[in-house]
Amino acid sequence: MNARAILLTMMLCLFGVSVCYAGDTGMGTWKLNEAKSTLVPGTPKNTTVVYAAAGDEVKVTVDGVDGAGKPAHSEWKGKFDGKDYAVNGDPTTDTRSYKKSGDNTLELANKKGGKTTISGTVVFSADGKSRTVTLSGTDASGKKFSSKAVYDKQ
Repeated sequence: MNARAILLTMMLCLFGVSVCYAGDTGMGTWKLNEAKSTLVPGTPKNTTVVYAAAGDEVKVTVDGVDGAGKPAHSEWKGKFDGKDYAVNGDPTTDTRSYKKSGDNTLELANKKGGKTTISGTVVFSADGKSRTVTLSGTDASGKKFSSKAVYDKQ
């Protein structure tokens, strides 16, 4: 009886989490639309970004190329609560934070050695079919940059 109650409770929790994230327009796979984007040559380019539920957190998986055009892959797992969570696979970033600032907007900050190197916003369209990422920061050589990347939901 006790095992049944535990199993039922776990199933209800998982169902609740999946329902919460199912309605979130940000969840899913996003592909870069280069024609609509304004990217700085010689800086990293994220070609595919996946937002997925990971328990009570969100996992963001990024694939693309680094500033030299070599394949790049990184992962972040955390909550959209404005706190720093570790980034794995990105040599230019130790931690990243996301914070909701509206129904369709996230604010983000990348840090290296405790110092913010990139900040920006992620705005999801009302219809959930696209998202626009606007970033500004300093690249690895110390040069300031700003970019706008538009992604289409797959």
